[in-house]
Amino acid sequence: MTGEPQDKMKKRRTIALVMDYVRGEYQSALRIGVERAAEAHDVNLVIAVGETLSAHGPSEAAQNSIYRLVSAEAVDGIVVASATLCNFVGAEGVQRFCLDYAPMPLCSIGIPLEGIPSIVVDNGLGIEMAAGHLLDDHACRRVAYIGGPVNNGEARIRADAFRKALAARAIPYDERLVASGQFTIDTGRAAMAEILDRGVEIDAVVAANDNMALGAIELLKARGLHVPRDILVCGFDDVGVARYAKPSLTTVRQPIKRLGEIALETVVRMLDGESVPERNMQQIELTRRESCGCAYQAIATRPLTNPPRLGAMSLGGRRDELERALEQAVGIPAASLDGWAGGLLSALEEELKGHDGCFLHVLERVLDTAGREGVFLDLFQGVVTLLRARLRRPVEEGGDAAVNEALEQLWHACRVLIGSASVRVEGRQRLDVEVASIDLSWSGRWFSTCLSLPLFQRMLASEMPRLHFTRAAVSLYDDAQRATLKTLFLMEDGRAVAPPTESFPSRSLAPPGFLSSSERTSVVVMPLTFGDTEYFGVMALNSGMNEMVYDALRLQIGSAVKTVALHREMVRQVELRERLEQESERQETALAARLQTTLVPERLHIEGLELSAAMTPAAEVGGDYYDVIATPEGGWLGIGDVAGHGLAAGLVMLMIQSMVSALTSRDPGASPSELLAALNKALYKNVRSRLKRDEHATLLLLRYERGGRVTFAGAHDDIIVCSARTRRCVCIPSSGVWIGVLPVIDEVTRDAQFVLEDGDVLVLYSDGVTEARNAHREQFGLERLCTAIEAVQTAPVEAIRDRILREVEGWCPSPDDDITVVVARYRAPA
Repeated sequence: MTGEPQDKMKKRRTIALVMDYVRGEYQSALRIGVERAAEAHDVNLVIAVGETLSAHGPSEAAQNSIYRLVSAEAVDGIVVASATLCNFVGAEGVQRFCLDYAPMPLCSIGIPLEGIPSIVVDNGLGIEMAAGHLLDDHACRRVAYIGGPVNNGEARIRADAFRKALAARAIPYDERLVASGQFTIDTGRAAMAEILDRGVEIDAVVAANDNMALGAIELLKARGLHVPRDILVCGFDDVGVARYAKPSLTTVRQPIKRLGEIALETVVRMLDGESVPERNMQQIELTRRESCGCAYQAIATRPLTNPPRLGAMSLGGRRDELERALEQAVGIPAASLDGWAGGLLSALEEELKGHDGCFLHVLERVLDTAGREGVFLDLFQGVVTLLRARLRRPVEEGGDAAVNEALEQLWHACRVLIGSASVRVEGRQRLDVEVASIDLSWSGRWFSTCLSLPLFQRMLASEMPRLHFTRAAVSLYDDAQRATLKTLFLMEDGRAVAPPTESFPSRSLAPPGFLSSSERTSVVVMPLTFGDTEYFGVMALNSGMNEMVYDALRLQIGSAVKTVALHREMVRQVELRERLEQESERQETALAARLQTTLVPERLHIEGLELSAAMTPAAEVGGDYYDVIATPEGGWLGIGDVAGHGLAAGLVMLMIQSMVSALTSRDPGASPSELLAALNKALYKNVRSRLKRDEHATLLLLRYERGGRVTFAGAHDDIIVCSARTRRCVCIPSSGVWIGVLPVIDEVTRDAQFVLEDGDVLVLYSDGVTEARNAHREQFGLERLCTAIEAVQTAPVEAIRDRILREVEGWCPSPDDDITVVVARYRAPA
């Protein structure tokens, strides 16, 4: 193809199959038939899986969103499994649904739609056959009927046919013998219970499909009724489980796979410009099994006359009759296995001519093919039973004992071969399901831990090959209108490849080239949803895997995407909250800093004291406080630190400053301990009762007298006095309690005194000085502070202050607490 111009290259057609479920018996058989025809006609197949159509409800917007994406941008024609979509909307709703796909070629399966080619079976005839068998062959007269959904077109036809069958035999229609289900085992069980609970007598049951018939049998068994001894049961469809249920189910067989084949062939013919019939009615037949008492093994009606000896025997003119009998014994159309019955009889003729092993060889090949087609292999035991009965003739009737013995050995070998093949197929199926379940449990475990899309991509690259997929595309919606998709994960030929960076239209279903590769493909596309209302994108996977994997994987990936979205939103909310908190803290810090620096004394003056002070707020402003208040007899010095940071600490500091100012102005000669006790009562009430907080503070108040006496009370860091006479620092501890912790502190607050001499230096400081830490987390400490003061004891107070600040800054360049220093030198009166 490399030498051909692009416009001359023939584009392979793509057909879509639209259906409600991937795991149902009916849906599975239908899908196999469509896939088989797609391969035969060399067309690509896109299997779009949603849910049953609903006139109301959120699932219409979520799971069924995939139906709206199927369009001419991705496919050339559509097969609609109408019978799986119409339970709630009826034929009219499916008709409206199909109008959205015009003018693409379209074919309906199961329900006849006006103006649309439809592949159907005679549902009415099938129910009439089932009811007629029970009424005529088994003489039943109290036949119950379990119908399908009331809006389902097929269900309505079948219900009407049941009435017609009763009327044809002059049997009254009794509403008490009728209930409805939803074509599921559970609803069949519930409908059967509803009928029995009415207290009516029944001798047989006809159900509108096999699943409801099987549910009815389960309920009858639970009520102590035996099938078929007490009650006979008949279903409709002949799904796989009907053949090996216990008891095996008598049912009306419709050729489900063949319906799918014909539907796809019809769309291909329409694309080729051929005319097709609007209705294509396929044959149905009644299959008698154990649930009606007829069993399913073929019984020979006539032995062959004058059978020839082995090595010279011939089937002669009985071949056509035998071929039909064999097909009936197995109960599947010959076309499904490419004329298996005729090939088997030809092999038997060769065996009878003396070619030993020929028959077993062909039978083994037929069994292999039948196993791949999903045929219940034990049915071939009926083939052996039939052939044995037709070819065996007793010696007393003129038969040859040696011939009979040789044939018996052949039939025994056939039964062993069939039994072994059946066990292998069933074992393989069980193993496949078990392996798939284990793989899905691991993938679900890993997907549930993904908290980001990059991690989820890596998990998909790891898990998809382990689930045995070779092609996969997981795409998420890229805009609010869901008009475009962007590929999150792409796998080709079993390897994860870099997904395209560009978005693509949602109606393309998969990234460019995924649905139109050089090799013919069959792809299952499903919406990625969470719950009934949230849908995130589209998943496209190669077909051919166990049906359970697709639905389970869709749920796992949808949940994983939801988890990623929740985590991303949580992170976004946390970041937003942190930004808001940081901004709030920044504003609070700025306000607290303004409060703290604005309320410091504007003028430092007390007679007899040379004063200098500094306050440096940290990044997280605390509640440092200092004040200098002059009085006629001397003055007051105050220093404290509110526990905590930010605006609350600033407010508490503001209260302290205002109350100290008010109390000292009212009584300049007051006792420091009494003043502290009064201040504590007011502060405790304001902080605890009004602000509903628990802030407290250290606070030291000193009343200075002009003669050098200092009276103090409270709790704060040690008072440092550097003696002018000895040039050494003395640390005077404060022994009070914090304010704001207890409602009353009168009993534990006492005054203490010391006397300053001329030239002595008094230093007050906050813990931001002594607790400043260097890179090794060592504190600056009281000793270093005293050393710094002593080094410049005779210098002006501004120089002492600056030396302290410089030393602390050198020790800790980025302090995490406020730093406050008050330096005073006493000058005695002349």
